[in-house]
Amino acid sequence: MSDRISQHFETLAIHAGNTADPLTGAVVPPIYQVSTYKQDGVGGLRGGYEYSRSANPTRTALEENLAALEGGRRGLAFASGLAAEDCLLRTLLSPGDHVVIPNDAYGGTFRLFAKVVSRWGVEWSVADTADPAAVRAAITPKTKAVWVETPSNPLLGITDIAAVAQAAHEAGARLVVDNTFATPYLQQPLSLGADVVVHSLTKYMGGHSDVVGGALVVSDPDLGEELAYHQNAMGAVAGPFDSWLVLRGTKTLSVRMDRHSENATKVADMLTGHARVSRVHYPGLPEHPGHEVAAKQMRAFGGMVSFQVEGGEDAAIEVCNRAKVFTLGESLGGVESLIEHPGRMTHASVAGSALEVPADLVRLSVGIENVEDLLEDLRQALG
Repeated sequence: MSDRISQHFETLAIHAGNTADPLTGAVVPPIYQVSTYKQDGVGGLRGGYEYSRSANPTRTALEENLAALEGGRRGLAFASGLAAEDCLLRTLLSPGDHVVIPNDAYGGTFRLFAKVVSRWGVEWSVADTADPAAVRAAITPKTKAVWVETPSNPLLGITDIAAVAQAAHEAGARLVVDNTFATPYLQQPLSLGADVVVHSLTKYMGGHSDVVGGALVVSDPDLGEELAYHQNAMGAVAGPFDSWLVLRGTKTLSVRMDRHSENATKVADMLTGHARVSRVHYPGLPEHPGHEVAAKQMRAFGGMVSFQVEGGEDAAIEVCNRAKVFTLGESLGGVESLIEHPGRMTHASVAGSALEVPADLVRLSVGIENVEDLLEDLRQALG
């Protein structure tokens, strides 16, 4: 976005990368559904475009938007969140390197470390990233990256980004923050010392459960160039229509996240007082162990809530099956509310590991419906 008047998030979300089409004046970037581009002579690229794996104008618009929203220098869009993570790991790491990963993380991220990158000689160990001292203790002379999620998936743990960034940098390692749950509207890890931000664009950034995508955002332009080289060389890029859908989603991110956070707070408060709920995981609750850190580094506390049900796994599954307004399904971050059983669904891959989740856990992605309908649905599902 050139000649910016305002740096406020809501304005950037609508205007960054969204320049009017020079041919027609269209205020929404076109979907450049094209694979190749006519060149102005051999090696004469028109606007820098030659082949849509390397660059596509619709994807460029999204990447510029993502970089602006995260306060970074370079944004890169991928076919999925895991594709973004794979590109990052193969850019940062070599055989023999070591990564510290969190003891609470998305099951697909754990699977990528445990079943894929470990096969080519990358070592990893688990630490409670909510404790900077535990992170320091887990770092070895071979550590090249510390990986955190905050809030984490599915237990909504909170990591002090600035403190862990200091620990990582003192050891010569980079800090990677998965910012999917918070989004750049609620939290900007690069400003707190992170080196790389990871997103599943499928979730809140897209916001409508109609697209799959991923992103990396960095503040170091040299690292951005390395990642862009690998993005092109590996090829798991976001397509033009997917890029357009996410770009549409980011325009309303702020208003959606305000409603998600407002609704989730009321849901967490109700669950806290329910007789059939043994524990609620939500960083907006004053009794949450990470509440003070979250209040310091987040604008609000987000739309994800997890809770544990009296009666164990069978009772938790029953709650999921009885919900009516909450849709039983994986993923999160859409305008509609979702409910799931992490142990049987999104986090089945961590069973038996240090990341195994409680069997009695239910995870909610609280949508933007009328909150009274959501509360009533949860009350009837709990019985």
